[in-house]
Amino acid sequence: MELDYKRPLAGMTLEELQRTVLGLGMSKFVAKQLADWIYNKRVTTFDEMVNISKANREKLAAQYAVGLSAPVDAQTSEDGTVKYLFDVDEGKKIETVMIPEDDRMTLCISSQKGCRMNCYFCMTGRQGYHGNLTACQIINQVLSVPEAADITNVVFMGMGEPLDNIEEVMKVIEIMTAPWGFAWSPKRITVSTVGVKPALQQLVESTQVHIAVSVHNAVHEERLSMMPLEKIYPIKEVLQMLSDYDFAHQRRLSIEYIMWQWFNDDIKHAEALRGIIPNEHVRVNLIRYHMIPDIAKLRTSSDERMTQFRDYLNSRGITCTIRRSRGEDISAACGMLAGKVKGTQAAKPQPTRTKR
Repeated sequence: MELDYKRPLAGMTLEELQRTVLGLGMSKFVAKQLADWIYNKRVTTFDEMVNISKANREKLAAQYAVGLSAPVDAQTSEDGTVKYLFDVDEGKKIETVMIPEDDRMTLCISSQKGCRMNCYFCMTGRQGYHGNLTACQIINQVLSVPEAADITNVVFMGMGEPLDNIEEVMKVIEIMTAPWGFAWSPKRITVSTVGVKPALQQLVESTQVHIAVSVHNAVHEERLSMMPLEKIYPIKEVLQMLSDYDFAHQRRLSIEYIMWQWFNDDIKHAEALRGIIPNEHVRVNLIRYHMIPDIAKLRTSSDERMTQFRDYLNSRGITCTIRRSRGEDISAACGMLAGKVKGTQAAKPQPTRTKR
């Protein structure tokens, strides 16, 4: 029996919506009406689009779906963080995290089903790669959480490597920043990457969103043992490429640095990190390691060593802060998202500490 699949309109850019309505014999302006209903009014059915004629709504419903769907589960942390579970195609699930704090409401969204970056310390990477999310599946996370109207910031720091899905991520950024979409300032959006250099260059040149680069170790051999992409795109070269762009004003470039005890948390590693930072406008965020199953050998650094690392960089003119962990008790913190995907886990390389 053939499934009655209808392509979703959510996730389409204005240009795509225009092509869609023209293909159905409708006036081009219907595309802007659709964009308003989906991205601003956030309706889930065509019947709610009352300024579109009934005949046109019926044409749309015959071949298309709005495409928005609510999360299927939610867990709330003792610190107020909420982790949402979304169904995506082929029985896979993804997770999205809402982080409330003072006057900010930050949504951490996923861009892939799993991840193929294979980072040793990341729960998402350990489950393997199961495909890219569509622009619909990405923007649905922003539109369909209960707190959608209160979101102040979106960070692409959930499941997956955003720049490994650059085309769909770029469409979502367009939807969020275009006048016909959310009309957000790009400064409300941060895209995180482990350093997919060609796609990162495209992102930096085509948008004004903030950039966060996951470094975690500035020593080539050590980073390679934890993060296989280092072999293709050494982090020193990635940051050197970023030095050609302006991050001195409103746009922000930050470095994410998970700290492991006795592995990357001494002053020599702080010196190595300082040596690859392109300029004084870069900010460094130190992150506590959040333990995941089957990696007993990794431990987070002590508060004392993290403070020493931070103070060393600050004393050398590099703005460095220790990030507060959120949602660890519900496996919603950095590196812990798994989407409840079951299956065998591939063997991982072991981290290597070089002599310095």
